[in-house]
Amino acid sequence: MTFIVDNMSLAFRAGFCDKPSDAVHQRGISLKSFRSSYTQLFYGWRMVGLVSALRVLGGGLHNYGFTVFFLPLSQDLGLSRAATSLVFSLARVEGAFEGPFVGYFIDRYGPRPMILIAALMTGIGYILFAWVDSYASFLIVYLGIISLSFSPGFVHAPMAVGNTWFIRWRARAMTVISSAVPVGGMLISPLLGMAVQAWGWRWGAILAGTLFLLIGIPLGLGVRPSPESMGLLPDGDVPKPNARKDQGDSERDDGNPPLSDPTLREAMKTFVFWLFVIGMTVRVGVYSTITVHFVPLMVWKGQTQEYAAFLLGGFAFLNWAAHFVVGWIADAVNRPKLLTGCMVVAAGGLLSLIWGHGVWSLWLFTLLFIPIDASFPIVWATIGDFFGRKSFATIRGTMSFFYTWGSVVGPVIAGALFDREQNYISTLSGLTTMMLLGALLTALLIKPWNSVRP
Repeated sequence: MTFIVDNMSLAFRAGFCDKPSDAVHQRGISLKSFRSSYTQLFYGWRMVGLVSALRVLGGGLHNYGFTVFFLPLSQDLGLSRAATSLVFSLARVEGAFEGPFVGYFIDRYGPRPMILIAALMTGIGYILFAWVDSYASFLIVYLGIISLSFSPGFVHAPMAVGNTWFIRWRARAMTVISSAVPVGGMLISPLLGMAVQAWGWRWGAILAGTLFLLIGIPLGLGVRPSPESMGLLPDGDVPKPNARKDQGDSERDDGNPPLSDPTLREAMKTFVFWLFVIGMTVRVGVYSTITVHFVPLMVWKGQTQEYAAFLLGGFAFLNWAAHFVVGWIADAVNRPKLLTGCMVVAAGGLLSLIWGHGVWSLWLFTLLFIPIDASFPIVWATIGDFFGRKSFATIRGTMSFFYTWGSVVGPVIAGALFDREQNYISTLSGLTTMMLLGALLTALLIKPWNSVRP
């Protein structure tokens, strides 16, 4: 022991630091610097961190995690895969109808109440899910409690937070929030799968519900409604002397008079609103069709199911990485122009599936198609550019009522066409045409965006 102490003393004298107290002092300085940097960080990024953590939790336990329950649930209750899948389609229809009401609630009362309600109801729903013993009780719990609450609190509210706290950097903020879902799929879903394998799906459901309650509620309590509620401005801007407090993101730096955010009724009277609705319907319909039929598509192209699953994993990882690339670019360029380019590139990926042969064409498709999902947060940032912050959640929820049907109808039509023709050529040709049409309509927003750009 004496030898060790003597050598430690020599080390300190030799130049690592003059004495042990110096090392403690240096650590104190580093800790102080870290605290100083954290306190100087714009509070909006803390809000992004909170809702991103919520999305990680929801993505791991619900978006990706419910797949873990699919087979053991259907086997335990004696359900066919079609019957189990029907519940997910009904959940999307439910989300379409509740979107406008949820958006109004968020705009009226802020995102925190919706997040807290969602965390509480989703947590209780998953715990009750462990006791379902029939298809009827499965429908009641999943549609009446879990799905009814999850989308408002874990999907709509976090994106509203990103739009409220940021203007110039809203694309970057929404990208971080959106990319949190696949992170949950990578980190939490495998652990949930291990729990289901070890303890059974019912105990796995109880675990998921408990985590929603223990983690989701504290995270929701930390969310603040807006920068103005804390005496701040979006993006961390310094308040101007004599500036009106109610200007919000309508305040202009170019000398022009302040702009007022449109209401839902005013927004629906513009061609911009309906261009976004059509464009999102195309995006959601194409993306949902491809992801639902991803493995069957790869098998149709001559690959095994195992290799198709490997391609799906590569697609998910590249998709997550592409979110940050596209999101960072979006804050420096014309956003509708970027969205148009993403749709054209994705259409090229679909063509590679029709004309290409061999594994290289499948990887080419994977690389070219990922911008379509990575650009979803850019769509919402662009909608925020056009319609501001005050009615964003209401406008977003109303748009979802229309475009969600693309995700409901698209996969069903693709399945019916394959059953009739035993190939995906007609489906891919139709999706490519839709994507190019959507790109053309999105291009019509390029010039109008220049007049409202942050």
